[in-house]
Amino acid sequence: MQRRVLSVILLIGLAYSLTVIASGARSWRLPDNQQGYSPEQPIAFSHRLHAGEMKLDCRFCHSQADKGRYAGIPSTDTCLKCHKYITAPIGDVRHEQKVAKEEGRDAKPVISPELRKIYESLALGEDLKPIEGETPTPIDWVRVHNLADYVYFDHRPHVAAGVACQTCHGPVESMDRIRQFSTLSMGWCVNCHRESNRYGVDGRAVHASTDCSACHY
Repeated sequence: MQRRVLSVILLIGLAYSLTVIASGARSWRLPDNQQGYSPEQPIAFSHRLHAGEMKLDCRFCHSQADKGRYAGIPSTDTCLKCHKYITAPIGDVRHEQKVAKEEGRDAKPVISPELRKIYESLALGEDLKPIEGETPTPIDWVRVHNLADYVYFDHRPHVAAGVACQTCHGPVESMDRIRQFSTLSMGWCVNCHRESNRYGVDGRAVHASTDCSACHY
């Protein structure tokens, strides 16, 4: 009788352990797999706002995507092409205009906290004039998509072939904070190349190499 009770207890314990292991296995990752990685950035830049609501082309900011291996991080000068004139979200501007009208005064420019950080990095005041004695400092962005050192990736042939940014980076136009959407594993890349060779890219036939030397040399 005791053996039977002991066997039942062991079986229950084994079943529970297997359930816990199975549920945890979903989050297991291979080395170098940072899928879902979404670090906090020094400036809370929203891709949802810029690429989604405002529909800015990715290459407006990442201008090197079709010219070089890396897509490039936009300089603060690129930000100021727009933000010389756009200083805050439209809702904040309208609120300030409404309050100023009610108080019978002129509305002052509304500088958003994140935009202030850009001004500070360029050592500029709110009037966009250099601050005496201050030195511009680069913004220390945190890289999100990291490939192993033994992997070579070049944006140019992918952009030229018509591969959409979302194919690798996911629906960036819906992300407030950018995250790694795909695994970026070798198997994921090879499968994409095979499917592209089979079905084409954007209606065009392509030859995406599956030779080892295409990415490892």
